[in-house]
Amino acid sequence: MQTSTPTPDHVLIVDDDREIRELLTTYLTRNGLRVTAVPTGRHMRIAMETAGPFDLVILDLMLPGEDGLSLCRDLRAGKHKATPVIMLTARGDEADRILGLEMGADDYLAKPFAARELLARIKSVLRRARMLPPNMRATDESPRLAFGDWMLDTIERHLVDREGTVVPLSGAEYRLLRVFLDHPQRVLSRDQLLGLTQGREAELFERSIDLLVSRLRQRLRDDAREPKYLKTVRSEGYVLSMSVEGRDQAPCPGIAPGRQAP
Repeated sequence: MQTSTPTPDHVLIVDDDREIRELLTTYLTRNGLRVTAVPTGRHMRIAMETAGPFDLVILDLMLPGEDGLSLCRDLRAGKHKATPVIMLTARGDEADRILGLEMGADDYLAKPFAARELLARIKSVLRRARMLPPNMRATDESPRLAFGDWMLDTIERHLVDREGTVVPLSGAEYRLLRVFLDHPQRVLSRDQLLGLTQGREAELFERSIDLLVSRLRQRLRDDAREPKYLKTVRSEGYVLSMSVEGRDQAPCPGIAPGRQAP
């Protein structure tokens, strides 16, 4: 009996440095990935329509014409919103990293970097994107979860407000919101949130959950000073203050019950 060969993951590299494109293409191909490399945002859009689908995009921050942040924001707002993005930049300070993550990047790597490190990041991001716990998978019984003025479509993975306006979510935003919606009115620590949304092997810096919560508040139009939905519990974590309609009442298998919100 013949066994089928797994299809290699297809990675799109967007970087205006030809030497970097060639080096990464050679290295990643040798390590079992399929690679397409382009120099600009315009070429990226062409590739997305003609050479895809892609499992992951490696996006340089400093590009001629449209920069990487604008391109990442556009990806998150379009039909490729679920495609993971790793941002590359020559600037490695935390402000740049935070900005990239706020635009929807799944990970961030500063130049210069070792190709081996990028490969490890690629594998980690792809693993996280595919590690959706069972309680985050859409079911026939509850394809939509309603809370407050919002509804989460678990099939398309986006938010819809009462007027029918669609608000796209990145993969990381969706996973975090699902954890909150499956544990409404329950205080969840940052450690619990990291474990459920990213996996323990993820190399995340300490502000990653705070950044994701901030991004979700923006999507929910929640006032960070007096949030209506995602409230901060000092020294403990965060809580979704709303009840949720349409959710499975079974507890998440990956988390022990926490205390109820005050």
